[in-house]
Amino acid sequence: MPWFGLGVYKVPEGEVALESVKMAIKAGYKSIDTAALYENEESVGQAIKESGVPREELFITTKVWNEDLRNNSVEEAFETSLRKLGLDYVDLYLIHWPVKDKYKDAWKVLEKLYKEKRVRSIGVSNFNIHHIEDLMSVAEIKPMVNQVELHPLHSQPELRDYCKKQQIQIEAWAPLGQGRLLDHPVLQEIASGHHKSIAQVILRWDIQNEIVTIPKSIRESRIKENANIFDFTLSSSDMEKINALNENQRFGADPDNFNF
Repeated sequence: MPWFGLGVYKVPEGEVALESVKMAIKAGYKSIDTAALYENEESVGQAIKESGVPREELFITTKVWNEDLRNNSVEEAFETSLRKLGLDYVDLYLIHWPVKDKYKDAWKVLEKLYKEKRVRSIGVSNFNIHHIEDLMSVAEIKPMVNQVELHPLHSQPELRDYCKKQQIQIEAWAPLGQGRLLDHPVLQEIASGHHKSIAQVILRWDIQNEIVTIPKSIRESRIKENANIFDFTLSSSDMEKINALNENQRFGADPDNFNF
């Protein structure tokens, strides 16, 4: 699984999604993260075809939406996603949210898809520690990934420590705090010292914390800038300053209290 990729949440189906994914792949991105909810799987699939990059060199993630957990239609949802993407398999399939009383049954379906080699890896998204422990009480295969809201203002140290001990890879969605962190004075000071942007500093902080990160952008200049994070290193002092910014501040929904 690449440490770095492109997220396409709220990227409109059609030309915008098609071009942004093609730009990302052209810029060297190997990982694309979509979901049934995003309604842009067809454009992602078309971009993969048009990119000219062999399928086996790319890492494609998609997710099953809450209604399909509630309707016990997870396998059908997977078939739909696979058809829209135009792929024979996906590299990572995630349960999008921990729908109460439903995610354990859904996990059994993901295990089946994994055993059938239609999915190369399986995981969860937006799961807190107690959700993972509950899931593992029935799981034959441990979740391989937990994708959660994670950025310097919500750095989730306890969840990260737990997942590390369980050998579950943490992946950050909204790594830039949905743009709200891009004028933070502490981050600006660190960025200036490295002649980098705040976004690059945050994404580098992810990498050095062994967090898989998938920033979203539809602008070519930003797509290229976000990927340019492997030619510098944050010092231990930089890392401590960023770690100290945590306020447990979510910008998205709370996995223990969502109504969709």
